[in-house]
Amino acid sequence: MPTVMNAKTVLIVEDEPAIREMVSFALARAGFEVDEAVDGGEAQERIASRLPDMILLDWMLPGTSGIDLARRLKRDEYTRDVPIIMLTARGEEDDRVGGLEAGVDDYVTKPFSPRELVARIKAVMRRTVPENEDKPLEVDGLTLDPGSHRASVDGNALEMGPTEFRLLQFFMTHPERVYSRSQLLDRVWGRNTYVEERTVDVHILRLRKALGPSGL
Repeated sequence: MPTVMNAKTVLIVEDEPAIREMVSFALARAGFEVDEAVDGGEAQERIASRLPDMILLDWMLPGTSGIDLARRLKRDEYTRDVPIIMLTARGEEDDRVGGLEAGVDDYVTKPFSPRELVARIKAVMRRTVPENEDKPLEVDGLTLDPGSHRASVDGNALEMGPTEFRLLQFFMTHPERVYSRSQLLDRVWGRNTYVEERTVDVHILRLRKALGPSGL
């Protein structure tokens, strides 16, 4: 199935292969990019490699439970803003309340229909993801268009690599804050990227060169 440009990524954390396969197929048909993990440890590895836009998290997982993983993710600055939907066979009110208190954004009780799940995902994303995320950004004549992956200054196109583009997008969406090299590596490259912190300096210099007199 072809990948949709700028598709939202959903990480499915589910140890039952049949459910994981069914959910993955339904989400791919709905236009999402899908990643998978079978337990909490693998989920954290996948998240470190690439931060998803949404996490579908089974309550009952081998090892670390889904609710414990949810608490851990919501305490971590790197992952706390990623919306989480719990997949659970537990329908009791106390369990639902516990999940919501842990920071879970919604829950779907098994058995569920793929159509209902997709609708819940879209509803949560509408609530938690900024509507203008894919709209062009503009600051003092500098324009960045996430949809076309292009940047320009006063209408003049800028030439830059994908990493410089991601850096520029991050800076434009997080203004008036100072980030360390390690924070930029986490947020732009991903936590599972094994590169030296000085690599950030190299790409910052390339970005400054691409921006020219407009600065950063």
